[in-house]
Amino acid sequence: MEWLEVSTENCPVQCTLDLVGEKWTLLIIRDAANGVRRFDDFRRHIGLSEAVLSDRLRKLTAAGILRTVAYREPGSRSRNEYRLTRKGWDLWPVLVALRQWGEAYAPDPEGSVLDMRHAACEAPVRVVVECAEEHVALSPKEVSARPGPGARRRT
Repeated sequence: MEWLEVSTENCPVQCTLDLVGEKWTLLIIRDAANGVRRFDDFRRHIGLSEAVLSDRLRKLTAAGILRTVAYREPGSRSRNEYRLTRKGWDLWPVLVALRQWGEAYAPDPEGSVLDMRHAACEAPVRVVVECAEEHVALSPKEVSARPGPGARRRT
């Protein structure tokens, strides 16, 4: 079966984009990964409306990407903070890859907004595709892709 004969209804890229493919959603995940926890902080930092933020936070929580943790400031009602779950943290390499691509192809002339470095040695961090067995970086020319066991023929 050729790629164009394969149905994409169960494609993991498509399924992922159904969950996190909206711009605001990825920016919420980016901010959560960088320590933003509270509704008003997300709203101020990202600059989106309360309605859109509420909707995205609800969807991310329902999908298990964020979890809520109750907190209460003295003299105020109880509220929720939003924290990444393991499932949410597993999106972190995607954000780093998007950042890496942006730094290469849409850079700010003044330099990087976020300097990411390995805490132990201070070397810059980058995302690579590697062989699971040999642990060497691979280019697209070194990877073969073919329909897998979940591939369904297009109808």
